[in-house]
Amino acid sequence: MSNIFKRRNILKLLFGILFLPLKNLFSYSMTQNDMILRKGLIKKVTSLPASGPWPTIDPFLFCVHHNDKYPVATNKFTPNVSLNGRTLGNDFSNKNGWSMYHGETIPGFPKHPHRGFETLTIVEKGIIDHSDSLGAHARYGDGDAQWLTAGDGINHSEMFPLFDQKNRNKIDFFQIWINLPSYNKRSKPNFEIFWNDDIPKILVKDKNGVDAVIELICGKYNNNVAPQPPPNSWAQNEKNHMGVWIIRLKENGEFKLPRSVAGVNRSIYILKDDKVTLNRRKSFSNCMIELNPEKNFILSNERKSAKILVLQGKPINEPVYQYGPFVMNTRTEIKEAFDDYNRTGFGGWIWNNSGPIHGKFKGRFARLINGKLSKPL
Repeated sequence: MSNIFKRRNILKLLFGILFLPLKNLFSYSMTQNDMILRKGLIKKVTSLPASGPWPTIDPFLFCVHHNDKYPVATNKFTPNVSLNGRTLGNDFSNKNGWSMYHGETIPGFPKHPHRGFETLTIVEKGIIDHSDSLGAHARYGDGDAQWLTAGDGINHSEMFPLFDQKNRNKIDFFQIWINLPSYNKRSKPNFEIFWNDDIPKILVKDKNGVDAVIELICGKYNNNVAPQPPPNSWAQNEKNHMGVWIIRLKENGEFKLPRSVAGVNRSIYILKDDKVTLNRRKSFSNCMIELNPEKNFILSNERKSAKILVLQGKPINEPVYQYGPFVMNTRTEIKEAFDDYNRTGFGGWIWNNSGPIHGKFKGRFARLINGKLSKPL
């Protein structure tokens, strides 16, 4: 019996010795893989939905990525295909790779009101025609950005006229809603346009000499400063450390995202077709990652190219009560917004239809609220 017991213990000991290195190797691998998710580095990882708005955190309210591949155009700037099978006026189907949204002949978002926040629209590809109740109108896109402070109340439309009658018409843009603090929710509405050439694009080489490009729509990177935010924006105060960046990584490229300060909310968004590794340990795709702002992060691209959206800012830390296009602090204020809109129309509507466009393509332009005409260089 004692001999059997000894043999069992010897076998048990040998088994432990043989598999100890493998066990340690597995434990080390898991530690390296999961270290990036431990408290102090990443706060949360959230998968992005297949369609519709992405998750956001204070001071951001909403973020959506529109990426439509429209058919060839007619001479009336509409899709040159049948629209049968689409719920016109509310088409978010992504049928055949595109949607009409609230447009019935031309895709886009006809007249609708806002109060209490800002919209920031960043267009990589395609053209958007803007019109609003203050008389401002613009045609912008292909690298431009539009920053609209709804404030006390505004009506606007965002239409996507199609111009190419031989090739597909692509549009690719982010729209981000930024909250306003209570003391600015009823501020005077404002409309700004940032042309492509106004937006700093910084080239940063990694250790292997591969360039990354950082587009500064809002905020700072080293000594580079984005265009001036609107006067009543939360981004106007540098102490709020607001940042809206787009980082473009080439194949096998890296970028070191520098730390910010304590108390700032920082998120990065990685698109579904991209694959990005953080700190050379764990890969992510199709997700929002809430980062610790006090830490540096190395973003490494594993595919041909990658586009990463960065949103950061000090939280406003106020109650948010949202109903459709209005974002206030209380239910009473929402009711007041509806009452005001029904009474005043937020400035009315001078345009001849709810989804106006600005004719044949003759270049990009913006007629600002003060009547001044702005064009890209």
